[in-house]
Amino acid sequence: MTAEEVKRSIRNVPDYPIKGIQFKDITTALSKPDCLRWMRDEMVKRYKGLGITQVVGIESRGFIIAPAVAMEIGAGFVPIRKPGKLPGEKIKVEYTKEYGTDSIEMHKGALNENDVVLIHDDILATGGSLMAAVELVRKAGVKKIYANCLIELEGLNGKKYLADRGVDVDCLFGIEVNE
Repeated sequence: MTAEEVKRSIRNVPDYPIKGIQFKDITTALSKPDCLRWMRDEMVKRYKGLGITQVVGIESRGFIIAPAVAMEIGAGFVPIRKPGKLPGEKIKVEYTKEYGTDSIEMHKGALNENDVVLIHDDILATGGSLMAAVELVRKAGVKKIYANCLIELEGLNGKKYLADRGVDVDCLFGIEVNE
């Protein structure tokens, strides 16, 4: 399995969730065991041995690969969810995304200053949701943060947006927005 083979298995859905957005649907790749295994193994290769104690997955597609990677590298898993999905005390960050505004939450106390965290999501577009996740993890006191997405939507400048804010993000491969 190669990045190109995984890339070819991703379906493009025009005008979803709103007109003008070319949604990259990874579920077609996830349904293929070889693609799923390749994505997990590629992330494990990149992050094993870096002292990561927690892998944070961003709702909802960030929940798919992140727990598998966490188990392989000997870390725990912490979900970041949309409002109203977590019980108990939470911390929250609001952010702007390419087609509106949103917010995300995490359990208060799920992370601490001694954790080394890998934040994972499926797709890096403009960088808004990933930056919000970084801010949420920083609010918990974490000082060492890695960021990863399976796919970078090239041309939307998400990596530059994050780099300008001191966040280096790694993606397994890129896809042109209109590809």
